[in-house]
Amino acid sequence: MQSVNSRSGVLRVGEKIQFTDRKGKRITAQLVAGGVTQTEHGLICHDDVIGQSEGVVITTVSAKRETQQTIVDPSKSSNKPWKAARAIGGWDYVVMRPRMVDYVLSMPRGAQIMYPKDIAQVIALGDIRSGMRVLESGAGSGAMSLSLLDAVGECGKLTTIELRPDFARIAESNATLYYGKRPEWWNLLTGDFDSVAKTLDAHSVDRIMLDMLDPWNRLEQAHRVIVPGGVLIAYVTTTTQMSRMAEALRESGVWTEPEIQETLERTWKAQGLAVRPDHAMIGHTGFLIVSRAMAEGFSALKKREHGTKDTVSDIDDMTAEERAEQLEDLSLRDISDRKLRKVLRDLDVQLAQLPQDSQSQDLQDSQSAQQSAHTQAK
Repeated sequence: MQSVNSRSGVLRVGEKIQFTDRKGKRITAQLVAGGVTQTEHGLICHDDVIGQSEGVVITTVSAKRETQQTIVDPSKSSNKPWKAARAIGGWDYVVMRPRMVDYVLSMPRGAQIMYPKDIAQVIALGDIRSGMRVLESGAGSGAMSLSLLDAVGECGKLTTIELRPDFARIAESNATLYYGKRPEWWNLLTGDFDSVAKTLDAHSVDRIMLDMLDPWNRLEQAHRVIVPGGVLIAYVTTTTQMSRMAEALRESGVWTEPEIQETLERTWKAQGLAVRPDHAMIGHTGFLIVSRAMAEGFSALKKREHGTKDTVSDIDDMTAEERAEQLEDLSLRDISDRKLRKVLRDLDVQLAQLPQDSQSQDLQDSQSAQQSAHTQAK
């Protein structure tokens, strides 16, 4: 079979194709000789698309033409009579090969995929380039794997460790459909990370991507297999996971100070003078934690802690006396006496500008009480 990942030339049988109508609605389908794609506005006959170039416009046909050509629509069923009523035809669709982002969002999935905005940041922050050796933990449905395979290219190597064999099969199938054949530079292994990673040679990978529930428990084997200076990226979804991973990296002493970020995505509408952001946006999906491996025998440099800032003591573990002292220290650090006096002076000046008849007696009494308390405090 000729590789369908050439991504150029005429459209061939077996390729994934994207149909887009004038409303921007996209449908992704695989071209099959004699096949059709069911839409809300009729049927797209694949024979009308095969052999064409990208950028052509295809018009849907009605159920009557389908009957005349004896084309079988596998999506139809005698138990779904409403589908025939939707095949009215006469609707235009633009034909294009899907971009990888389109393919990823439309491909069959078992596990939840990483969003393209996060995948792009992994490639950029991880400095993942052609020819590199990358270790990935957690294939899921293959969204991240596809981008890593593209980034390292055929001269590189991707090793993926997936715990569940069924997820590994889904990821492998999605990659095979995208490339037209199974990528030869992909080593897909099943099992738990530590057991499989022990079989890998020391310092045999340049980059590591961890997409799992407890990446902080995998740092020992990760440091053994990565080269000095190699980049480790962990993708987690909750703040508790993010905090535990960051603290584990610091405590290990063999990883640099972690950098943490999240990416928010918002699209815009620009039509004439109507220029505004769309009402919906992709907000928080996950945190990316980035660190680099230290060389053997060297410890990571640590930030100097401020003497007055306590970021590790839990107030619930303190005695009543320690808690009261801690709260008093926090309140004193919150605002200085000089700052407090300035704020009160500014408020007095602003209140004096109000019309006298609009100030109730209760407000005047409250001001007097506050000034009296401030005088006693001084």
